[in-house]
Amino acid sequence: METSSTYTRYASLRGRTVFISGGSSGIGAELVRAFAAQGSRVAFCGTRSDGGDALLDELRGDGAGEFLYEACDVRDIAALQALLDRVAQRWGPIQVLVNNAGRDDRHALDELTPEYWDNCLAINLRHQVFATQSVARQLRSAALGGSIINMGSISWMRGRPNLIGYTASKAAISGMTRTLARELGGDRIRVNALVPGAIVTERQTQLWRNAAEDQKFIDLQCLKFRLDSRHVARSTLFLASDDSDGMTGQNLIIDAGLAQVSVAG
Repeated sequence: METSSTYTRYASLRGRTVFISGGSSGIGAELVRAFAAQGSRVAFCGTRSDGGDALLDELRGDGAGEFLYEACDVRDIAALQALLDRVAQRWGPIQVLVNNAGRDDRHALDELTPEYWDNCLAINLRHQVFATQSVARQLRSAALGGSIINMGSISWMRGRPNLIGYTASKAAISGMTRTLARELGGDRIRVNALVPGAIVTERQTQLWRNAAEDQKFIDLQCLKFRLDSRHVARSTLFLASDDSDGMTGQNLIIDAGLAQVSVAG
């Protein structure tokens, strides 16, 4: 498996302003590292309990680059949009937006409350459209094209149980992506969704992962190895770069063939 320093280099990403929500841990942290390796100007946010400051120190220790980290709760739309504006004031319009922040807490139907439901959609869905709203305004004002990448999940395709708020959010992202692609295409703003499968992260390892679960996913996948954040990062870089400038409104699945299996589990 390659590291972020050996990813394919995309000339179009050098110097480009990138914003990644949920960038201080998990998949998001690897996305930050991957764009930093491209020479992009990388801004990212996370919660105060995440490792954003540590990641920032890591990036600065690796050498030259321009990075910005701020703690921000993506449920606070006003705070998120203000942060996006500050990034644009510092480096110019955000030409790559990765709406990555999310949380896949388990929850049974009988345990749901309206408050929990609303909070789940705020964490996993609502911030994506309002971040897109802000960045689209920046790009239109500057007459620049750009790439917006929404983080989905194959969980809704497989009907994963005990995740109804999460899967409903991720299914909605697919429809939202296609609509926004149509709405923003005239401004040369591309909108695509990445749809990861069973990705190994620190959180998954701490809470749910074990040898039996690993084997369960490997048995269901066409490719017989566990995926990790670097598999997602490679596809993200491609969608962000000019190499994918003919792609919009697409759901790009990175799941080793897991979505081909219709059995929920």
